[in-house]
Amino acid sequence: MADLTIRRGEVELATETFGEPSNPALLLIMGAMASMLWWPEEFCENLAAQGRFVIRYDNRDTGLSTTYPPGELHYTLSDMAEDAVAILDGYGIETADIVGISMGGFIAQRVALAYPDRVRTLTVMGSSPLGIDGLPSFTDAYGEHAATGESIDWTDRADVLDFMLRDVRMIASTTHPHDTAAARLLVERDMDRARSFASATNHFMLEGGDGERRPAAAELRVPLLVIHGTADPIFPIAHGEALANAVSGATLQRIEGGGHELHRNDWPQITAAIAAHARIS
Repeated sequence: MADLTIRRGEVELATETFGEPSNPALLLIMGAMASMLWWPEEFCENLAAQGRFVIRYDNRDTGLSTTYPPGELHYTLSDMAEDAVAILDGYGIETADIVGISMGGFIAQRVALAYPDRVRTLTVMGSSPLGIDGLPSFTDAYGEHAATGESIDWTDRADVLDFMLRDVRMIASTTHPHDTAAARLLVERDMDRARSFASATNHFMLEGGDGERRPAAAELRVPLLVIHGTADPIFPIAHGEALANAVSGATLQRIEGGGHELHRNDWPQITAAIAAHARIS
């Protein structure tokens, strides 16, 4: 594992890599409020073992990347897509397999739409298609939980830890056991490592329009794999189905009982699907 800070103007993006740089590159894009740590090291190593040069990184306002004061959003999802391309440039990579989860799936779609020549294959996990309205919202239970986030003091470690642990439990698989101790270690590690953990709440302010022409998943022209948990409480499975149906030739891989997470027990299915999809390039 090696780390490198990529600079794009005044923005610093912390990255880590796994595997041989001579192998085809695979860029992992994480979701809202989550640093690169939420792509577990062992998960990344498993992908690298299948012949890929794996890159994970901290989005803006997470981990060791550039942060802004909470409540001050200085960028758009399009800017975050440009960040991803800047990382490829920083490593001297012309094309890569791109994998995005949750909000990272929105970013990954934007990369593929704006820079199709840079994307060998696209994998979107636990996310939603750009440009399609009318899909189901959160489950009622998750919606009630998410609403409590508005009353959290994001500078109070105990309050934040309690909320995050409840959140991780809410989005967990309904098939596999939830490891509360492992979840606590991950959340605490993420909080301790972050320049400003509260700044990650800026992601709640991001919207898809950015004042530009609205991008649409149906315009994607790169090989697409959709991986989606059938019990995802944030983006119900209809979102994954709609994305797969919108793009000609796309494949949908259902994770039975899967929530909005990377559960260790599902890693073999997920990594095998990503590796097989990447091999079509």
